[in-house]
Amino acid sequence: ELRDLASKHPNLVLVKLDVANPSAVTDAAKIVEGKLNGTGLNLLINNAAIYTPAASLETVDAEEMIRTYKTNAVGPMLVAQAFLPLLKKAARESTEKGLSCNKAAIINISTVMGSIEKTAESFFKPVISYRCSKAALNMLTKCQALTYGEAGILCVALHPGWVKTDMGSQEADLTVDTSVRGLLSVLPILSEKHSGTLLNWEGKAIPW
Repeated sequence: ELRDLASKHPNLVLVKLDVANPSAVTDAAKIVEGKLNGTGLNLLINNAAIYTPAASLETVDAEEMIRTYKTNAVGPMLVAQAFLPLLKKAARESTEKGLSCNKAAIINISTVMGSIEKTAESFFKPVISYRCSKAALNMLTKCQALTYGEAGILCVALHPGWVKTDMGSQEADLTVDTSVRGLLSVLPILSEKHSGTLLNWEGKAIPW
């Protein structure tokens, strides 16, 4: 489906990237740099994640926890590190004031399941490895905001909702279209006041 989409839109370039493989991350950043022809990168969205429905406190093991952290928390950290020079370049060369996705931004796709305060509301699905890794991603986002904000880079975590995908299943509340349209409406309104926060697809704040 992606290849079909790319064949219809010449401005869409597909780049292979496995976030759990550090060398693949570095290679992808080099390819993107070449495609940008000397310009910076305005927007980096970390969307890759894995989810194990059966990971309860009784059944989850060390291997599952480490595998999930590697993709859901370590991966976004490595991707941001690799693409940081391109994001900094975009921020330096922008005439935009403050922080925004038009200037330079890292958007980490997170979840309300990573919110410690809101855990009780959704604990009918324990998914321990997913929850813990996304709580780590939320902390990463806050740390990135405090560090990369000085270079003019906005860093925000977004919760797309419970979406009817392979991961979310058909039990979910939202269609892909509703979630994506919501996220696309939130991106343009993000500013420095949102940096380091967790928001949902409607732009509403979710407590840590």
